Order: sequence, then C-alpha cells, then structure tokens
Amino acid sequence: MAEFLLEIRSEEIPARMQVRAGADLRRLLEAGLKAAGLAWLPDTDVTVFTGPRRIGLAGYLPERSPDVREERKGPRVGSPDKALQGFMRGAGLSDISEAEIRSDKKGDHYVAIVEKPGRDAAEILSELILSIMADFPWPKSMKSGGSAFRWVRPLRGIISLLDGDVIPVEVGGIQSGNVTHGHRQMGPGPFTVTGFSDYRAKLEGEGHVLLHHDVRKEIIREKTRALCKQHDLDWVEDEGLLDEVAGLVEYPVPLLGDMDPEFLKLPVEVIRLTLKSHQKTFTVRDKSGALAPHFIIIANLETADKGATIKAGNAKVISARLSDALFFQDQDRKQPLESYFYKLDTVVFHKKLGSVRDKAERVMALAREIAQLVGADPDVAEKAAKLAKCDLVTQTVIEMTSLQGQVGRMMYEDEQSRSSSLSLPGSSGQSTSSADMDHPNKSGDDKKRKLAGSDHASIARAIEEHYKPQGPSDAVPTDPVSVAVALADKLDTLVGFWAIDEKPTGSKDPYALRRAALGVVRILTENHISLNLLKAVADADVQLSFHEAFSNGTFEAQSDRQRPRVELLQDRHANGEKGDIVTFWNNLLSFLHDRLRVYLRDQGHRHDVIDAVLADGGDDLLAIAKRVEALGALLGTEDGENLVQGYKRAANILRAERKKGVDTSLSPGVSRGRSTNSDEGPDDCGPGTGPGTVISYTAPEAADLAEALNTATPAIDTALENGDYPTALDTLAGLRAPIDTFFEGVMVNSDVADERARRLGLLIEIEATFRRIADFSRLDG
Repeated sequence: MAEFLLEIRSEEIPARMQVRAGADLRRLLEAGLKAAGLAWLPDTDVTVFTGPRRIGLAGYLPERSPDVREERKGPRVGSPDKALQGFMRGAGLSDISEAEIRSDKKGDHYVAIVEKPGRDAAEILSELILSIMADFPWPKSMKSGGSAFRWVRPLRGIISLLDGDVIPVEVGGIQSGNVTHGHRQMGPGPFTVTGFSDYRAKLEGEGHVLLHHDVRKEIIREKTRALCKQHDLDWVEDEGLLDEVAGLVEYPVPLLGDMDPEFLKLPVEVIRLTLKSHQKTFTVRDKSGALAPHFIIIANLETADKGATIKAGNAKVISARLSDALFFQDQDRKQPLESYFYKLDTVVFHKKLGSVRDKAERVMALAREIAQLVGADPDVAEKAAKLAKCDLVTQTVIEMTSLQGQVGRMMYEDEQSRSSSLSLPGSSGQSTSSADMDHPNKSGDDKKRKLAGSDHASIARAIEEHYKPQGPSDAVPTDPVSVAVALADKLDTLVGFWAIDEKPTGSKDPYALRRAALGVVRILTENHISLNLLKAVADADVQLSFHEAFSNGTFEAQSDRQRPRVELLQDRHANGEKGDIVTFWNNLLSFLHDRLRVYLRDQGHRHDVIDAVLADGGDDLLAIAKRVEALGALLGTEDGENLVQGYKRAANILRAERKKGVDTSLSPGVSRGRSTNSDEGPDDCGPGTGPGTVISYTAPEAADLAEALNTATPAIDTALENGDYPTALDTLAGLRAPIDTFFEGVMVNSDVADERARRLGLLIEIEATFRRIADFSRLDG
C-alpha cells in the first residue's frame, strides 16, 4: 500500500466554504478513484483537513489498479454490418475476427474479450488531481495572474505525495512539490515533508497551524470557557459564529476585550449582532445574567503584549459601531412605530405587487379574517399586521437588516412601557395613543375597544414572530395573534407571486416561496389548527384582486404614489371566470400539498401513505397530516397489512370487470339483510337498487360482510366528520375479518347473474368505504 497526501494551498478561503470544500474534495477524489478501479484501503483512515489557507486529505491506496478482463456479448453471427461495426467500436476491436464465436440456445453470437492492464496509482492520481481542480465546485472562484485557471483565491502551492514521492502536477502555473508553509507570523517555514505524519507534526508544531476545523473549534470553546471562568463571566455561545471563527484562524487565541458600559443601554440583540457581524466577536454575561461590558475576540496569534493591541483595535471599531447603533436607536425612537407605516410606500415589495405598504394593507385585512379562525381578536391581529413591517424603514434595521421584527418589537414594547409610566395614578395604565384604532370598514367615531396589557404583549410578539418560521429548524409562532399575522403575510406572498406568474422553477426560488409554503404547513400542523385553506387563499385573492389589477397591468393613482387596485370586481365571477379563478386557487393548494408532502416525509412517514391520503386533495392540512399519521399507524400492524391485501383483492376483481365493460362505478347504496333461508331464491337486487331495498345473500359470508359494512360505514363517516381519524381507522380495521372470510368462502364470479351482481356490489362497497379515508390503491405491497 502507499500513503497519499494532497494539500492545496491558497490565499484566505472564505470561512463558510471551507468545510464543504473538504467534503467535495474527498467525494470527487473517491469517485475518480472508483472509475479507475482504485479505492481507499479498508481498515485505514482517510483524513480530510480544512483551514483558512489550505484544504487537503491523506489516506492509503494500492500502488496499482488491478488488471481487468471483461467479456462483452455481441450480436448474432450474420447480423447486419452496422450492428457489427457498433459492437467493434464499443469493444475496441479493429476486425470482427478478433472476437470469439459462442453458441447458446439462441444460436451463434460474437463475444469480445476486453483486457485492460492496471495502471500505477501515481499516474491515475496525476490525471485525477488536474481534473478535480479544473472543475472544483466552488460557489465563487477567480482568476489570478496570467493563467485562465480559476480557484476560490489565488493558488500558492500544491503538495502531492505518494509514499513520499512527488506526483508531478502543474495547475495554474503552480508545480506540485513537497514543500508547505505555516502560520504567516508565528511559523512561516518553509517546511519540507515526506508524508502526512511529518506534515502534521511540522505544521502543528513549528508551523503553528492547527489543521482540522473541528480541533480549532473545540480549542476555541475550551479556552474561551476557561477565560470567562477566570473573570467570573459566562460566555454567550453562538454555534454559527463559532463555526465561522474556526475557519478564520489557524492558531486560535481567545482574548477578553472591554467596551464602554454606556453601550449596555442598547438592546441585547443590537449589541450581539453588532459584535458578531462586524468584528466576529462574542458577548459575555455577568453572573446575574445581564450582558457585561466585555467581548471575546478570537485572535490568530500570540503577541508579546498579550493581545493588548488587538483588544484595543477591536474595542475602537466596536465603539464606533455601537455609537452608530445608539444614534440610530435614538433617532428611531423620536417617532412612534406606527408613524413609520406611511413611509413603507418608499420601499418596493415588487413592481407588480406594489410597495411594502400595499402588502401591509392586504395583510391587515387578511389577518382579520384569519384571526377569527385561529382564536385571535381580529382588532388586535389587524393592529399587529399594521405594525409588523414598520421597522423596515427605521435606521436601525436599514443598518442591520437581520434585526427586522426584533427592532419593531422592542420599539413597541418601549412605547407601551413609557405610556404606562406616564399614566395617571388609579388609571388602567393602558396606552391611549395606540388603543383607539379606526377600522377601515367603520366610519365616524365608531371606535374599537381599548387594548389590554395582554393584547399589547401579543402585538409585540406578532411583530417579531410574523416572519417565522424562516427555516426547518426555526420555531413556529404559537400566540394566536402571531399565527394570524404570520399566515396572512405568507399567504399574501404566495397568492401575489402566483398571480404574477413568478413561481419557483427547478432549483430556483428567488422569492423563497417554498419557504413561505412550508411555513404555512408548519404553523398549521404544529399548532394543531384546522383551517379552510381555499377560503384563506380566496380571501388573499380578494385583497390582491390580481384578476383585475394585474392581468391588464393597470394601477390606480392615489395621492402621489402608484398602488395596485385592491377592490375585487365581483361580477367577474358571474361572467364565466369563476372556473379560472378556482383553478388558480387549486394550483396554489397543490403547491402547498407538495410542501406538506416534504414535511411529512421529513417526519418519517411513508411516501405511499402520504400519496394515498393526498390523492383526494383537501385543504385542511392538519386533517391530512392526522390522517397520514393514523393510516401509517394502522399499516404498521398485522391487521393493517392484511386489510390492504383484502382491499387490493377487491380492487383487482373490479378492475378486471371494468376492462370487460361492466359498470362498477356505482355503489349499491342499500340497506342489506341476511336471508333466513340460504336455499331461498335471491331477490333480483344488484348494484344500483334503490334505497330501502333488502338484499338477500345466499352465502352467509356475504351476508356477514354486508352487515359489517352497514355498521362500519356510518361509524367511519361520523369519526371523519369529528376529525377522529384513529377511530375511523380502527373501525376500518374491524372489516378485516369479514373481508377475509368473504374471499375465503365465496366465489365472487358466480354462474348465477344476480348472485354475481350482489357480490360485485359488496366489492364496490368495500372500495367506496376505503376511499372515504384514502386511496388504498397507491399503497405499496
């Protein structure tokens, strides 16, 4: 075996790209080795390392790929010349005489014996390194010097060794060798290496470079905790920032810096974001849990002054940033949050969908409608929707966009706190500045009720949480007001972009519509909310009125701004366009179903169970999710498995009958009775007999099944109406025994026409009863 070492060294690689680049390097190398007949030796480790200035790996390979002997079967002897020529090209033959002739039961045919000798691993690796580096999947890359070669940053060196010998490779004007360089200040080198052990020892020793990302990360964690403990502080851990910083330094050295305590007047979120985004520094708390006037900077070297200069430089930059934040906050607080609503006209949401204020007004109206369905006060939901986007035009959010929602919540809470402190003794302490709100549908002095303290708390939460969830790991809002505003915001976005035909295509989703749809799915299912989504989509459509305003591109001027029309011309439905509008709504519902399908798969549910339940559509996503869960639980039992087999047996017989032209589309729909005398001639009652007719069955198994279906069907319907899906499935499972007994004891295709019709009628009833719950034909097995 031979040890392979590859190091690709460059200028600083962006931290967010390093770990992925290491994984891509291993994946591409392994794929190339496999294609060449090579693989890492079993029971040996493959080491991947990444850092600010290098990515690489090391592992053990065979010294040579194995010889390959392959037999390729060709066309029959006497085949057309075109077939023979294609066979020879594929097998690498110059003449058909080079192939053997073999015989089998189909006759004589040609067989080519293809022998490929093995190749030296060094030769394979030389070609493979060139190929991988030429097409490496960096998110962004650049040219440097006079070469056309592209890399993430200018290339500085390549180590490519196989058992200590250099594998000759030239990429972008850089020739491979056995020399590397360490830390720029603490151990620049150069270092000549003979293998991975030597390479690692020299770099992590004299070179002061810790090769592995995870090692640097754990050292930062341990040293930072120890530093905080030494100063009686608690580190505010941030896993994302920790990952990033581990990619910025080769030799991490945590330092404790100081900042002016005056900055602690700023909201904690502002301080943390400022330190994180601008200086990649961590915040700390004192033992009381309050933010302390210090920060943790992760330096990339040890200095003679123990980091004093580094700390002073960072403190200077942080002070300037926090001073700006203080100024922005003071300026923003000079006006109430609601006053920023009218400035939202200056921000374009989309040129075809108007300004952010246009969107906010649509969301306000929609939130009122949804609030009644999720247990929220419509007035409170409307107020929250009006304020939700206001912080987008504050200076603080313009400077730090990731604080959208948080700044609005803080401003609103601050206003309520100041209003309460200014209330007269004995008063309720409620704010009158934001409590008396005019509803756009009311006139004169008809005012809404004053908001209570709990209403203000709900509004504050909704301002921050209406953007949630912003990813699969993000929490969903749970307060009813937050739920109403979040759903209204996401549904308006979905309906709007659907209306202007800006739907996701393939992997492209520039407006994050999949995320919005998944947010709707998660809010409804995780909060156990049953909602008529088609009605909600229709309500959003009413607010948007795209069929009038956007289909012809017309806009209505109001004051000095252009805004889409927001009134729906109801007579469009009466003029034959209702079908088109409903189709539009159903298309959007189908998109939401797709997101629900993804969500349920991630929850561990079987794909066929999801497809079976979704086959009949439905706009109550919670009901669909519950039905999937209940059906999955049933199918995990022996009864469930046998029940599916019974259904499929019935469905297969009916399918065969339909192919013969027999009408099996209608259920008997009758009340059945058991014959007291099996020898008694059957009543002339088949599928389609009217209600109230009593059908007699000559076979007791058929009568038992009919009685079981008569009992089960209304019970299943009642359970489904009540949303009790486990009971509906348990009732369905009770049909297993009579169905099994029926098929074991009864010949469905009886020679007696009426008897056969009655038995087919039972199969129709089985199929119809199962379809009340799901399309069982879509289930595997």
